[in-house]
Amino acid sequence: MERYSLREAQDQLGKLIDEAQDGKLIVILDDQQRAVQLVPLATAKKQRQPGSARGKIRLAPDFDAPLDDFDSYTK
Repeated sequence: MERYSLREAQDQLGKLIDEAQDGKLIVILDDQQRAVQLVPLATAKKQRQPGSARGKIRLAPDFDAPLDDFDSYTK
């Protein structure tokens, strides 16, 4: 955890933002008390596109065929 005074944070804000985006925990102190923690924003998830996995998944030809193991349950 990296700790910076308010004055240090003001002088190096760009650098601190880069470090926070790289995963470092950045804490800014006000009068030696924890005041703020820099945390990167969550990245937006891409919107799912219907059909984008077409051709990537294959089912066995007998996928829908009854299973012999379940004969006793269905009779």
